Amino acid sequence: MPAALDELIRKAGVVGAGGAGFPTHVKVQAKVDTVLVNGASCEPLLASDIVLMEHEAASMLHGLVRVLDHTGAARGIVCVKGKHRGAVAELRRAVAVDDRLTFFELGDFYPAGDEHVLVNEVLGRTVPEAGLPLQVGVLVANVESLCNIDRAAAGLPVTHRFLTVAGEVRTPLVLRVPVGTPVGDIIALAGGATVRAFRIIDGGPMMGRVLADSDQPVTKTTSGILVLPDDHNVVRAKVMDPEKLRRFTQTVCCQCTMCTDLCPRYLLGHSLHPHKLMRGFGTQLLTGEIAREALLCSECGICEKYACPMLLSPREINAQIKQELRAKGIRWQPGNAPMQLRALRQERKIPTSRLLERLGLAAYHSHPAYDTREVRPSRVILRLQQHIGAPAVPVVARGEIVTTGDLIGDIPGQALGARIHASIDGRVTSVTETAITIESTNRGLPCP
Repeated sequence: MPAALDELIRKAGVVGAGGAGFPTHVKVQAKVDTVLVNGASCEPLLASDIVLMEHEAASMLHGLVRVLDHTGAARGIVCVKGKHRGAVAELRRAVAVDDRLTFFELGDFYPAGDEHVLVNEVLGRTVPEAGLPLQVGVLVANVESLCNIDRAAAGLPVTHRFLTVAGEVRTPLVLRVPVGTPVGDIIALAGGATVRAFRIIDGGPMMGRVLADSDQPVTKTTSGILVLPDDHNVVRAKVMDPEKLRRFTQTVCCQCTMCTDLCPRYLLGHSLHPHKLMRGFGTQLLTGEIAREALLCSECGICEKYACPMLLSPREINAQIKQELRAKGIRWQPGNAPMQLRALRQERKIPTSRLLERLGLAAYHSHPAYDTREVRPSRVILRLQQHIGAPAVPVVARGEIVTTGDLIGDIPGQALGARIHASIDGRVTSVTETAITIESTNRGLPCP
């Protein structure tokens, strides 16, 4: 008897490729009526999902059909922004293979790819506060996750990742690289940085994080590598000292309410009021109900990068409050009142073009070419935790020879987690509590 799809996905180590990396084998065990393919690619400058929809549409849709069959969903809707004409044309042809598949053109706004926003935009359903799309009968799947599901059904584990390289690089591009490749190697493949003093962002400019150095590795959730001048406003906001930010917030916030008025979750009717959290930050108010609202924040960054006229970061304040609340075991307790969409929600959507201008990134905006070169790094650093849940447990030792696809890290017991596999042929040179390093045996074929 063939293995069930969720078991094949578990063996392959598939996780959500577009977010925090939730283990996909757990996600597909749900029963839903609709599967949405999140092809919004809403983070500015990132284009790998668009390239996948243009070049790997068949694989993505094979994965989607498998998920429909497994979850019992009656329909699968591929969602992509209408501005991506090449992907739209390809997908309109591709969805004709199955009458359960349809297509939805999204507007060009941020954050169209937020799961709560996407579900409401496409289906008119409102996901509960601090809830999941599964609660309204919907499973949201990322484009690359579906391609990985298609590969998992053929017994192929996750060893590579599509990503965008953009910003201050000589040749912006989209690449398929082995998981664990040092980002410095990837920047070299894009022709190197075009400025001397730069910082590297893993992910997009809104929700990505600044890396400590260029030796940091690509993970299963790395959607992009952005190279920006070290004094760029996007970088400065991400590396600001938390204590300094606390002091600014307590003395500078003018309570204009712009952060609340433009918050995508507030506009969906959620009980989230960032300006109240800013007012109460550092006071006794954070021991009351207002503080709990931080648990509803998706950290999309609209408040920080677009709304606040004082250049403060309600997003970071919310993140700090969430961390404190979760450490105390405090969770969101939903109320009984039904949620209602806020007035002017449609008018308050943030156009991507305007966001790019506000971020100072318009000069870097392009549709980078898909570079089909086979990337062969001289070594990879495979983190044991590239996903939500428990880190993988090493099943190899230093000195062992491994082949691409070999299992090197397994899920501990019955914990929520994901497997890790070798992404190159080579020798294991290091096994620590956090990562496994493999040196390539294909000498003479490293990244430039």
